[in-house]
Amino acid sequence: MPPFQTTLYSRTLLRLISTKHPQIPKFYRTFRSTNHRFNKEPFMVSTVYDPVNGCLVTKSIAKSAGDSDKHSEKLSNSDYADALKDDRSYGSVLKANQGSWSGFGASKKKSKIKSTWVCSECGYADGQWWGYCRECKSVNTMKELTEIDNGGKTNGFQVSEKMVQSWLPKGAGNDVPLRLTDVNRGVNHSDWRFPLSGLFGDEVSRVLGGGLVPGSLVLVGGDPGVGKSTLMLQIAAVIAEGKDIGKPAPVLYVSGEESVEQIGNRADRMEINTDELFLYSSTDIEDILGKAQALSPRALIIDSIQTVHLMGVTGSAGGIYQVKECTAALLRFAKKTDIPVFLIGHVTKSGDIAGPRVLEHIVDAVLYMEGEQHSSHRLLRAFKNRFGSTDEALLGVFEMSPSGLKAVKNPSEIFLSEGHSDSEFLAGLAIAVVMDGSRTFVIEVQALCAAGSSLSRQVNGVQAGRADMIISVLMKQAGLKLQSNAIFLNVVSGATLTETAGDLAVAAAICSSFLEFPIPSNVAFIGEIGLGGELRMMISDEDEDMMNSPMIL
Repeated sequence: MPPFQTTLYSRTLLRLISTKHPQIPKFYRTFRSTNHRFNKEPFMVSTVYDPVNGCLVTKSIAKSAGDSDKHSEKLSNSDYADALKDDRSYGSVLKANQGSWSGFGASKKKSKIKSTWVCSECGYADGQWWGYCRECKSVNTMKELTEIDNGGKTNGFQVSEKMVQSWLPKGAGNDVPLRLTDVNRGVNHSDWRFPLSGLFGDEVSRVLGGGLVPGSLVLVGGDPGVGKSTLMLQIAAVIAEGKDIGKPAPVLYVSGEESVEQIGNRADRMEINTDELFLYSSTDIEDILGKAQALSPRALIIDSIQTVHLMGVTGSAGGIYQVKECTAALLRFAKKTDIPVFLIGHVTKSGDIAGPRVLEHIVDAVLYMEGEQHSSHRLLRAFKNRFGSTDEALLGVFEMSPSGLKAVKNPSEIFLSEGHSDSEFLAGLAIAVVMDGSRTFVIEVQALCAAGSSLSRQVNGVQAGRADMIISVLMKQAGLKLQSNAIFLNVVSGATLTETAGDLAVAAAICSSFLEFPIPSNVAFIGEIGLGGELRMMISDEDEDMMNSPMIL
């Protein structure tokens, strides 16, 4: 059986070379490993059956000189490179930078991909998936993140460092450790914070622990539509007025959700016409820091942290890596320039601030704005404050109006009924005195005992387990026959009694409704009820002065 003979020709090379080099009529190519060899004589590849080995054997045999063209010449690497500059055929890869080329089988450099599982609650990272977080023990919180090698691009700290170093005076970046006595020498701590003026500013300053600290990073969260942007726009206007320093100061308000015209329309509705309040719409952190560098503001506000992004960081805006690196860049900016930065943060369905939990650890203060859907009152609460004591008032009360948020002078008026008398029809009302931080609130508790009702009990604003315990103590220790009565409990204005100091008021309201005996309006209750029916005081001697208010007496 005659052997099967095959000759390999590169038709693309023949076409290119015949165009650029007409003196070379034919050109043949053979393959050996992944490098091209250029031969004066062509080769034949023969495949024959070997009866000894019992298999097919392939051999390369050089053809005779008479069969080849006499005018064929050896082509140099430089000539071949010139011929292949415009070639895009399979296997013709030209390295222009090095003046060389790689032939068939050349490998393309691949990006390095690394998968990491990150906990959405605490930010713990692990190389493999687990059913729970090994740090905070939360279940189903491990999210897969794919990190791609960005080729040495910058991160958040590097971007902010580059911006800040171009702004600071020469040699300001050469920091050295300082003694504590040297740091505190010549510093007046009473003037360290700058307060916010007006009733609205006083309420915000109370939540911040006495005023705004230079170089602080404050995160403000809240449900959609609760008034976060309105709050920050009013804070920006108060700072820009500069009443504490006697002259206006520039403040930069940056929004990634609204245009400048939309922000201006809202400011016009709120009657804000401060000249030094600058508005800007952008989502690029480098661009924002560049504008802040040129303006040198007294405060910077970002609305919101989930809409901005940093070039060179994996993921889109709002992702875990983006939020973390953007916050790190703003933190570095605030600490180096002593400019306070406010961040507005979105919340998840569970009420937590969106993004990694490490975001709350990076910032200096975390403020949360609360409010009922059908109520105009808003509560601003501080969940974290590095510059405020736990004994200070960390709760602000506001009322939403068409012209913005207004501070409530007497917060207890929110939680009291307008008409309160000693009428027998108002039996079942009791006044509870509770404390939140160092602020005292007077809250009205309502109870209704209905005999023969099909419902056993309904509770609003009081923990169900706590209410069951108080009712059981009244039946066992006070001898009230409440078994055949349906009991309804409610706290006015949608407030929630979370402290045990409201136990006595709940018990008094139930007794008043069951016995049909109204409680006088000048009587308030504070105290915890034990299982034996005993009462426990909930305030210390230092807090007695705060309790001596005319409303409580």
